[in-house]
Amino acid sequence: MAGPQVGNIRTVEDGLHRADLASRLLRASTPAELAAILFEDVPLLCERGASLHWSTRWPLDIRSYPECQGADSVEAATIDFLREARWGASSPSMRVLHDDGDCTVAVLRGVPECPEVDESICARLGELLRLQRMHESLVRLEEAEKLQRSLYAIADMAGSDLDMPDMLRGLHRIVADLMYAENFYIALYNRECDSLRFLYFADVMDATLPLEADEVPLARIERGLTWHLIHGKRPVMGSAEEVRRQLSGPLVLHGADSSDWLGVPMMRDGAVQGVVVVQSYTGERCYTTAEMSLLAFVAEHILTALERKRGRAELEQRVVERTQQLERANGELRREVGERERGERLQAALYRIAALASFDETSAAFYRHVHAIVGELIDAQNFYIALRSPDGESVWFPYVADQREGEWLPRRAGRGLTEYVLRSGRPQLIDHPRARVLAEAGEIDPARMDETTQVWLGAPLLGVEGAIGVVAVQSYEAGRTYDERDAELLTFVSYQIASSLQRRHSAELLQQANAELEQRVEARTLELREQIRVREQVEAQLQHQVMHDALTRLPNRVYLRDRIEHAIARVRRDGRDAFGLLYIDVDRFKVVNDSLGHGAGDEMLAEVARRLATCVREPDTVARLAGDEFVLLLEHVAQPETACKVAQRVLETLAAPMQVAGRELRVSASVGIALANGACESADRILHDADAALYRAKSLGRNRFVLFDDAMHQTAMGVLDMEQALRRALARDEFLPYFQPLVRLDDERIVGYEALLRWRHPQRGILAPVDFLKVAEDSGLIEAIDWRQFRLALEAGRELVRDGSFITLNVSPRLFQYNDFDRRLLAMTREVGFDPRRLRLEVTEGTLLSDPMAMAATLQRLREAGIEAALDDFGTGYSSLGHLHQFPLKMIKIDRSFITPFAAGVAPRSSAVIEAILALGNALGAEIVAEGIETEYQCEVLKAMGCVYGQGFLFARPAPASHWLAEVAAPV
Repeated sequence: MAGPQVGNIRTVEDGLHRADLASRLLRASTPAELAAILFEDVPLLCERGASLHWSTRWPLDIRSYPECQGADSVEAATIDFLREARWGASSPSMRVLHDDGDCTVAVLRGVPECPEVDESICARLGELLRLQRMHESLVRLEEAEKLQRSLYAIADMAGSDLDMPDMLRGLHRIVADLMYAENFYIALYNRECDSLRFLYFADVMDATLPLEADEVPLARIERGLTWHLIHGKRPVMGSAEEVRRQLSGPLVLHGADSSDWLGVPMMRDGAVQGVVVVQSYTGERCYTTAEMSLLAFVAEHILTALERKRGRAELEQRVVERTQQLERANGELRREVGERERGERLQAALYRIAALASFDETSAAFYRHVHAIVGELIDAQNFYIALRSPDGESVWFPYVADQREGEWLPRRAGRGLTEYVLRSGRPQLIDHPRARVLAEAGEIDPARMDETTQVWLGAPLLGVEGAIGVVAVQSYEAGRTYDERDAELLTFVSYQIASSLQRRHSAELLQQANAELEQRVEARTLELREQIRVREQVEAQLQHQVMHDALTRLPNRVYLRDRIEHAIARVRRDGRDAFGLLYIDVDRFKVVNDSLGHGAGDEMLAEVARRLATCVREPDTVARLAGDEFVLLLEHVAQPETACKVAQRVLETLAAPMQVAGRELRVSASVGIALANGACESADRILHDADAALYRAKSLGRNRFVLFDDAMHQTAMGVLDMEQALRRALARDEFLPYFQPLVRLDDERIVGYEALLRWRHPQRGILAPVDFLKVAEDSGLIEAIDWRQFRLALEAGRELVRDGSFITLNVSPRLFQYNDFDRRLLAMTREVGFDPRRLRLEVTEGTLLSDPMAMAATLQRLREAGIEAALDDFGTGYSSLGHLHQFPLKMIKIDRSFITPFAAGVAPRSSAVIEAILALGNALGAEIVAEGIETEYQCEVLKAMGCVYGQGFLFARPAPASHWLAEVAAPV
């Protein structure tokens, strides 16, 4: 009985152990914790040297337990095993614990058969992997949301009322939320002056901060980091030594030396508008390639925000200047009106005084009326009129109104103030200081000016033979005083009083003076009215110029957007209404400009505008956006057929011949149509939809119209998603090189390899260039992708060329636009350690003929450095055989279109072309390679024709470098 009892005890212990293991596995929160528990409780795993490998982004970010030597080779073998396992293969040393068929994978290596690792453990491991993947997705979503919030914040600040310094500080805070940006600056580049203006500068080490208003000549920081960033037109990142390796020339440090530096140019239409830079002095590496791409993306939005803020500031400045001009004009007008009113009051007073002489009244009444009239012009509370006696010996006072002295008796002429005016014959304004001066000069008696009198003003009454009297006012209060204008007024009054003996003649003179004054006032008023009318015309003309195109006189984009916004508001109010937009682009307009000149192009555009105006109704709008792009806004379009009829009418109208620069030309156009109803989001959306339809019309062959539909929208969104995925692929380094061999046809020996680009897409697997190359070229990412592909191909191909073979790289035409392409490529070969003599560059015919002299010079410099050139896809371009001798070509590759016909038998036309190419290659001393060989028959025909080299699926399909290295190492 002892045997069965022991067995039962062991069974119970095993059950308890497994229960405890299951409980601990359930408490594990990560795959790493689960792996540690499993290896601790299953001794067999440790004894066999097993290891567990898992990832949620397979074959990237693979983690292992326990860590082992040669991790890279182990991971590579594990990746190869999983690829084969998905096709049904098995391995004596590996076991798949979890595989969702996409990128969530766990593989046990070393112990394929282990009963302790059952389905429950695999299921728990799968749950933890799914949780980890969801957590990682959440982190990526949070980062994307953070970037989106930052972009929204930038856009909000651009449209806010913040002044420029506050906005720039806000931009600094936003960038600091995305990456380390304690040291940060933004500078705008002035191409005309070749200078920089630092809008914002924050640096903890550099004490010499540039002022915002200063224009810093670029020569002052020549060969510095910012100088290279502007001239290179591409982002730069790293320490000083790393940056030196990236630049095409020497580097001169200006200011404090940072441990890590990241700068991106702000580009607009291919030109550098400024730079955004962050840097670190911490001594550690702070910035990554992903942050460089992120900063470049944010820099585009910062430039847009700065341009909007600068445009708004300029508009506000123009408004302020215009307001100041109007205020000055208004002040001048008010002053002139005040002068006119003053003149009118003076004129009325003079008229009334002149009229008093004809009244039948006593002298006392006459003087009282004069006093009342003078009181309306100046302060005349204390007023008197003094007359000289006929013999000039005495002075008497026919009228006095004074608050201090009631009776004024006649007196002999002496040294009083009244007598001084009579002697001088001029009006006198006398205060106490002036009185003391006159007294010291002996002109007046000091006792004649009472201390209570603050100021005295008198004017002579001039007759034919001199002064006959004086009219005077005086003030006893310190707050009341007189000035030169009052003296002038009193003088006018004195003239009227003195003219009592020559009243009629004086009245005539007064009327003439009044008429002249009225004429001057009226002339000035007419002049002011004319100025106002001219200003109104100028304002109307400026408004018209802002809203219309100068060449065609058509409304411009600003006017069109306003009309579209009104149309959107109308259809939202009335859901039954709709409107249409026709986006028109003149086909091959650039040919007219290049061949006949811009004058002829402008003449053609004016004629196109005139014809388009005849194709619409009265409420519709014809606008010119830019260049040869026009838009027709159809206000009321109930059916798509209506817009299509208008588009057809446009094509027929433009098809008629037109005379341009003495030539008869026929014009065609491509038209994109978009319709909008009450669900239309914005003017930008319908313009974008019409532009997408226009692009489709041009891609279908031009001279046609296309109506926008949902499929185009989905295509546009797919292109946008692809562009963002390409940016992420660059940041995550998802590109890899494949190699297809070039062989000698007689013995199929490999003489070289063509490096081909592949994208290791996280969801779609390995993608060929045909799946993404066009989006990469349109978005401008092709240059960065090419340079990354070059480096990967050279690094992977170093072992392939040790037997004397070579590698060919396909080069985008864009890269030859840079004068330093050859220097940069040679620098890369030195960095990688690749022998340039084992490298050849494949270029197309179109690339060679884009700038033949420059291309020939570049290829010659490369040949001198050991890098040869190969002409790819020969026969498909537009070059002639006579062009080839101009270029230093080592190899000519015959396009597959000439090889394919041999699959169905001998093709005489293809044979003739290939024989001509072979003869040309032999004459030029170039190697001829036939592309696209897929059958034995094609191979035999080409060998019979004398073709030495070939490439195609008959010999091998593209594969990674490891595949070909394994082929070489395998025993024969």
